[in-house]
Amino acid sequence: MNFFRNRFFVTIISLLSLMMVIAVVSFNLGTVTLSPNEIFQTIMGQGTERSELVLFRIRLPAIVLAILVGIAMALSGVVLQAITRNDLADPGILGINSGAGLAVVIYISFFDVLSTNLPTFGIFLMPIIAFSGAMITAVLILMLSWRGDFQSMRLILVGIAINAGLSAGLIYFQLRLEPQDFMRTTVWLSGDLWAAQWPYVLAVLPWFAVLVPFVMFKAKQLNILNLHDDLARGLGLNVNMERLIMLFAGVALAGIGVSVGGGIAFLGLIAPHLARRMVGPDHHFVLPTAALVGALILLLSDTLGKNLLAQIEIPAGLIVSIISVPYFIYLLLRVK
Repeated sequence: MNFFRNRFFVTIISLLSLMMVIAVVSFNLGTVTLSPNEIFQTIMGQGTERSELVLFRIRLPAIVLAILVGIAMALSGVVLQAITRNDLADPGILGINSGAGLAVVIYISFFDVLSTNLPTFGIFLMPIIAFSGAMITAVLILMLSWRGDFQSMRLILVGIAINAGLSAGLIYFQLRLEPQDFMRTTVWLSGDLWAAQWPYVLAVLPWFAVLVPFVMFKAKQLNILNLHDDLARGLGLNVNMERLIMLFAGVALAGIGVSVGGGIAFLGLIAPHLARRMVGPDHHFVLPTAALVGALILLLSDTLGKNLLAQIEIPAGLIVSIISVPYFIYLLLRVK
């Protein structure tokens, strides 16, 4: 145990250090560059008006948002993989991301609002709409897969089918939009961190303040859920009830992440796997490690997407997919 604990602390410190390095690089890239010295002076309150605008109003909220969405998607993936005991479980594959995205697109379509130009009330309403869409999708998957107990493979297969249907629904409602709005929603659904403004960060922070500590607190239960159901019941755990609770917690995290980050595919799949390779299977270690891995991957992807090609911003979700697809194929080949 001491070995795993020591490795956990080393891993956490390494991941935090890498995130700080990427954040500094992200501050320094773009049309307006800021040197490390300018960044330090601005943080200390001695920067110019231009550097304060670039740092605090443009780049810092984007970095914070990437970290929050990365944490949400990674923790959602950890939870879904634990309760289904399936390495391929992921909020994107199960249709949770599509359900949240469909709810937001319906809202934009029927109420004729732009996600990039919402009133203050609409900003705080967006996470609730995405959360509702994700929850309705989860309930529908449960209703269609429930046969008196919680069967993980049936849940995943039903989720894949629901995901296909929701994707068709997304296309239909997108076609109702004006061409400009259609393009914006298409980019957003591909995983664009469009809500890189402080009001959007403040809108999702209360959700994170509740959901992230709750999931971390449930590490012991997730460890038990990884065992055989009979053994878990023998240890005094109400297996079906606990799975339902954790399912809705994971779905809520994914929905909130989609509301401000779009459909970030595969991040909830690879972050838990990388975390388990780093610190072992204990969820007391896996949960915080996966959260930092997810934040690191999305922050790196967002930085690359904004600066990889001149004059073109590539959505962070596309960069994540490019990184993740080879690993996903490897998992398909490895899993029996």
